Amino acid sequence: MPRRVSPTLLRRAAPILLTLVVVALAVTALTVRPGTGTPQRSADYVVLVGMAGLRWDDVDPETTPTLWRMAREGSIGSLSARSAQRPTCPVDGWLTVGAGNYAAWDGSRPPDACPVDGVVVEQPDGIGANLPGQESVVRHNQDRLPWGAVPGALSESVRCSVAVGPGAAVAAARPFGRVDRYAPGLPDDPAELLGSCVLSIVDLGTVAGEDRAVRAEAVRRADADLARVLAARPPRSLVVVAGVADTEQPSRLHVVVADGPGWENGWLTSATTARQGYLQLVDLAPTALAVLGRPMPERLFIGRPATSVEGRPADLAIAISASADADREAGAQRRVADWYFVVLAVGQVLLALAVLPVLRRARRQPGPVGPQPASQRVVAVVEVLLVAAALAVPAALLADLVPWWRGEHAGWSFALVTVVVLVAATTLVRRVPGHAATLGPLGAVAGLATLVVGADVLTGARLQLNGVVGYSALQGGRYAGLGTVGLGVFVAGALLSAGWLAQRVRREWRPMVMVAVGGAAVVVVGSPYLGSDSIGAIALTAGVSVAAVISAGGWLTISRLAWATMAALAVTVGFAVLDLRRPAPERGSLGRFLAAIGDGTGGLTVHRSSSANVETLVNSPLTLLALAGALLVWFALMQPWGGLMRLFGIYPAIRGAMAGTAVAAGIGGLLSGSALDVAGAAGALVVPMAALAALRVLGHSADRTQPVGDRPQDAVGMAGGPAGEPAAEAVGGPTRDAVDDSGRAARSVTEPARA
Repeated sequence: MPRRVSPTLLRRAAPILLTLVVVALAVTALTVRPGTGTPQRSADYVVLVGMAGLRWDDVDPETTPTLWRMAREGSIGSLSARSAQRPTCPVDGWLTVGAGNYAAWDGSRPPDACPVDGVVVEQPDGIGANLPGQESVVRHNQDRLPWGAVPGALSESVRCSVAVGPGAAVAAARPFGRVDRYAPGLPDDPAELLGSCVLSIVDLGTVAGEDRAVRAEAVRRADADLARVLAARPPRSLVVVAGVADTEQPSRLHVVVADGPGWENGWLTSATTARQGYLQLVDLAPTALAVLGRPMPERLFIGRPATSVEGRPADLAIAISASADADREAGAQRRVADWYFVVLAVGQVLLALAVLPVLRRARRQPGPVGPQPASQRVVAVVEVLLVAAALAVPAALLADLVPWWRGEHAGWSFALVTVVVLVAATTLVRRVPGHAATLGPLGAVAGLATLVVGADVLTGARLQLNGVVGYSALQGGRYAGLGTVGLGVFVAGALLSAGWLAQRVRREWRPMVMVAVGGAAVVVVGSPYLGSDSIGAIALTAGVSVAAVISAGGWLTISRLAWATMAALAVTVGFAVLDLRRPAPERGSLGRFLAAIGDGTGGLTVHRSSSANVETLVNSPLTLLALAGALLVWFALMQPWGGLMRLFGIYPAIRGAMAGTAVAAGIGGLLSGSALDVAGAAGALVVPMAALAALRVLGHSADRTQPVGDRPQDAVGMAGGPAGEPAAEAVGGPTRDAVDDSGRAARSVTEPARA
């Protein structure tokens, strides 16, 4: 007869087994990566043509017939002209092209404007040129800027290069200032010049201002020069035309077109964007070397080679219109996002202050002594406001289904659409069956938020790209997958949903429910096909581990925190080992960081992350939101009159979900360089729901029977166990779970009603 396994042994082994399951899910999600399609040698010559300020709304068949024909035959995309300086002035853009990394010119400039003085180019002979200030520029980028860019890294990777125009000289100058072959302007017949070296860089001038007539004239002249370049291009050559810089504030998305063998009729993309139709300025240098089949200076380049992918509309006008519309959306997003997050933070702080007196009066005293409870109408209004506050970010994400950015008053259009969506979502939550249960609104809001963000990620994260609560292509930080705000909302929603579901099953099954739901969320966050956030997946792994071990009862002890830390470390190590085995161009952020530590350049990454954390901590409105939420929880909800301790004692799975959210949001923000932004986004969902659930628990504190909606026969265990369980965790009194989970919680709960 087989021996029965001891229940004590099972309880002790459960954390180990659950940790292994979460680690396996996380490593699987992070290591399965799509093919990048890195281009092989396909041309004998590369010609990089730059027009600073060129945008897609400047391109049409009449004004730019040459560029239009080139775009029809080649591959196109939107270029994020990010450099180490904001705005990216023409000299910074050209320097970044030559460095393959975020670079900036050494010199003073007006705030938010570009310097007027041009670059000094000396011509000591009739062949090449010299930039006398190049060495000081190299020192400036190496010593004062956090990217470690080396201007001239591109030209150092080829035997010789040609520069036409002063901007091209900046890009083609070697680190000591020498330009191999130089012409101040484009010759009438540039064939001999362009064929003298494998790499040619051509400056066709600047397109500046917002006057349509002035821009059209500048673009028309540049297009005529481009026609001469294409007519004189060497055989088997790749020609890339790019708007290499901004010319004023605010920043915009610019034109990039590639025409050559293997670049026909597609969208441009790269590993740095992982989004079809988008490139970064730093991708141009590695693209040129990859096409020429030259070795890549991996330690110096931060960009990745561009590729051409299918999916572009057959009608070029439609494709160009979509790119121009993306530029308008990105510009509007930057303006609207600033005030949206300020309004969100201020609104949630004011709501927290308004909730305090309602909380103080919510708990019913057993006798005639005590303050008069708030009226049911006031409590109902507060509950509606708390639900709306928790859904504010998902509603703003859904607002991007409507093209609000196309109107003259984009901000008002966005506000109107968001309010309409928010009203509809709040109404939906109130109509959901089981809303009267203590955890009814929490489960509905968490599920809806998870569904909104998850559906967007599963369909390509189209709402987050250039979305108000997403990420901007102009910033150059992320182009695909989950953004910072989306990560915070998804982590909070997924863990709260897991906690709500776990509370509906028997105690011994709750960790399994937390792991199942949390593990699926880890896959969504970490998969390169979906969320593409390895740091977020590692942080969520720790959060799921914490939530799982607490969900069956008890608090966050040192041993449980150790298990969560071990799970996160196991995921990190497992992914790092597999990521380092890949070719350098295909590595993720973690693999690149560890490789940088190995070759001595990891300090730059740490410095950039630290600087980003400090800057975000000081400047982001989400910092205020995170701090205000923490203060409300600690000084109000966690007090004896606040109701959260009582909620945690009765519903341990919710306690685990909220603890796991705090752990995941803290780790994710710190490691990603976004400080408290992830925590602020998560708090925007968690804190209002914690306050609402606490209000409901306090409202039933003096009940001698289970309230309607919390009884198993009313909601099939909506707030507690499934139908048929003996009144598990009803708010009218303590239960076996409440007593077992926390003696303090059990003593604060009234005695159960006698039969």
